[in-house]
Amino acid sequence: MRWDNLGEDPANPPAPADLSLFGADAVTTRTFDTPEFRGVTFHEVRARSILNRVPGASRMPFEWTVNPYRGCTHACVYCFARKSHAYLDLDTGVGFDSQIVVKVNAPELLARQLASARWQGAHIAMGTNVDCYQRAEGRYGLMPGILTALRDRANPFSILTKGTLILRDLELLVQAARVTEVGVSVSVGFTDRELWRTIEPGTPSPQSRLDVVRALVGNGIDCGVLMAPVVPFLGDRPEQLRATVRAIAEAGASSVTPLVLHLRPGAREWFAEWLGRHHPGLVRRYERMYADGAYAPTWYQRRITRQVHELAAEFGMGPAGPGGTRRTAALEEPGATTVPEQLTFL
Repeated sequence: MRWDNLGEDPANPPAPADLSLFGADAVTTRTFDTPEFRGVTFHEVRARSILNRVPGASRMPFEWTVNPYRGCTHACVYCFARKSHAYLDLDTGVGFDSQIVVKVNAPELLARQLASARWQGAHIAMGTNVDCYQRAEGRYGLMPGILTALRDRANPFSILTKGTLILRDLELLVQAARVTEVGVSVSVGFTDRELWRTIEPGTPSPQSRLDVVRALVGNGIDCGVLMAPVVPFLGDRPEQLRATVRAIAEAGASSVTPLVLHLRPGAREWFAEWLGRHHPGLVRRYERMYADGAYAPTWYQRRITRQVHELAAEFGMGPAGPGGTRRTAALEEPGATTVPEQLTFL
């Protein structure tokens, strides 16, 4: 297993002899014999940098990210970040769901980097690689320290999550929103419970996530919903889209942003295996739809976007104004190219 190739902090470049974020001697491996973590291995590391710069070629509307974890117990079959586990010589299938890298010193490291004279207070996005509020956060509790560091420096930030654990940190979010720009987006691609149980087996239910939206909005935190992914042939029927957008509107979300399923290497193979087990009749249809690459055809993306936008208008959700809270865009791999429809916001 190798622990280098995790990137480095351009604002604080390491010395030539110190190019990895942490060395193998800084890794502690643990397992916990509790029901929620049975079968999960945690690799605790002391990172050398926590601020990651998004490559210039990326179309993401932010330049910096913080990712306290690698791997994710949400176990979403389609997760694009699966490929990142290959960089550590870890399996991108079951290994991604069960081998979790935890940057245990993330809060103090972020506080130190934010205090650097070279840091200019740029917006920081979290949850863009793997979920910072996955189950591991309940044990390691890294986010309160991270939010405290951001609040104390009045540094703008946004969070994208499927996790209900974010409500544990509600007071910190409220405090931060008093001094800086804070945006939260919750990911809810569908409300179909049968689809949820098989394709996102480690996540809270869609209704639980919508309850998070309701709670955040009720406490004055602007919250949009990333409707992701819209799953072709399984979650894209007009009545399914209507039910999902209606539920999002009823939760009080300020906006809804549709994102059609995309399948990059790493995720593509794992999703294909899942599809063959659960929906073998759809395998050929998916091969045709994704024959040209990771993304569904542009005509299909535009159709879904138009339908969701029309439903959002019907249920009273309008465009986010220019002064609205900045929200995290789609879950995205740094440096990846995304077609315009994937980044169209209401």
